[in-house]
Amino acid sequence: MNSGSKYDVAIIGAGLSGLAAGIRLAHFGKRVCIFERHNAAGGLNSFYSLDGRKYDVGLHAVTNYVPAGVKGTPLGKILRQLRIERDEFKLCPQRGSRVAFGKGGERVLRFSNDFGLLESEVRAHFPSQFGGFLALAAFVRGTPLAGGGAGASARAFIRESISDPLLEDMLLCPLMFYGSAREDDMDLGQFSIMFRALYLEGFARPLDGVRVMMRVLLEKYRQAGGERRMKCGVRSIVAREGRAAALVLDSGEEIEASHVLSSIGAPETAALMGEPPAAARTLGYVETISVLDREPAALGWGDDTIVFFNDSGSFCYRDPEGQVDLRSGIICFPNNFEYGPGLGLPEGLFRVTCLARYEAWANLPEEQYRADKARVFAQIQESAMRFLPRLVPPDALSRATVATDMFTPTTVQKYTGHFRGAIYGSPEKHPDGRTALSNVYLCGTDQGMLGIVGSMLSGISMANLHVLQAPVSA
Repeated sequence: MNSGSKYDVAIIGAGLSGLAAGIRLAHFGKRVCIFERHNAAGGLNSFYSLDGRKYDVGLHAVTNYVPAGVKGTPLGKILRQLRIERDEFKLCPQRGSRVAFGKGGERVLRFSNDFGLLESEVRAHFPSQFGGFLALAAFVRGTPLAGGGAGASARAFIRESISDPLLEDMLLCPLMFYGSAREDDMDLGQFSIMFRALYLEGFARPLDGVRVMMRVLLEKYRQAGGERRMKCGVRSIVAREGRAAALVLDSGEEIEASHVLSSIGAPETAALMGEPPAAARTLGYVETISVLDREPAALGWGDDTIVFFNDSGSFCYRDPEGQVDLRSGIICFPNNFEYGPGLGLPEGLFRVTCLARYEAWANLPEEQYRADKARVFAQIQESAMRFLPRLVPPDALSRATVATDMFTPTTVQKYTGHFRGAIYGSPEKHPDGRTALSNVYLCGTDQGMLGIVGSMLSGISMANLHVLQAPVSA
């Protein structure tokens, strides 16, 4: 839909933060248009079809899940400010997750949507550290939802309360894998956000995956009167006197807007302004997906929703030297959420994610790229299965597998435009969303909020702060 070339607000990218910002602004009568280069909305949290199946991109779980009636939470804020009824997202809680360290996952911390489980695990396995752990939780509870201590080292802060390096690593492993753009550390503000999101609140998932949430957001945006132009990317931002004077689209058309919100990332937005590309090292991932002819529970894998694993003496979270780091990663079983009586996914799913180096995958000849994917796929699955109950017979997974897919950092860059296929953006965040141009603001990953709920809250917050001039709680 296109009704002109001048808007109150132009939003670059139809991801979760961009859509949330658009809904919020349209509710207040702003003439807003979202420009998206691809033919599907969602960005890093979308879905695609392959051989008649739909696969989620990005979504392992919605973090920041809380039961109905719990007040003062990020989930409650986005539902209220976007005028979404809780039942519309159809969120179903996890069964339970764990952190598993050691060659075969001998050291374990279990956690769920009840923080008391993690408390009991820390008390049982790290009794001398329990008081420090409670102090960390108290700090996060007393920190604003947007996080506090931006720029500071999470590891340095944790060590003020926790003296056991193993507990430090085990607590940080899920938080880093689900939200750190820093190598071997986290920004303290982002640590606060993710500790709340994973440990104090928890995981959930709609039965039909992220497309449920995308349908709701797109419909709310349409109902509010927002415009959306798909397969219509922004080529550049024309600056005059320190402001964005126009957006030049891929077609050459020029668009004017009083304000511009960009959800595509800080270095990507800077590139549109003609600034040189950032030199910061970013982190990429590979993910393998196996479609099974039975539930994971039928293989003996029914107790875990998500497993964060590490086989080394210390947790290494950095850009690998080779194509992939097999020492640590994430195992996700989308079937293992509490969908309700008689409900479940039509097929089994087994997903494994590991750190990967962009340069080791980029510019490979197609034949070598495909061969490397097949080889790494097998290596990743072999590594992950060390942390799961042993299969009987040993080839039960291959017998149950009916389809597979895999993405690499080059896949992410191709379909999202994120430099080097970065999932969590640049290590440097911009909490106030400001850029070099006075009317261009960031929302989403590089603004600093994380996860699906965090992305939406970022869009709302930046729309409130820079366009509506209203506090987040309005």
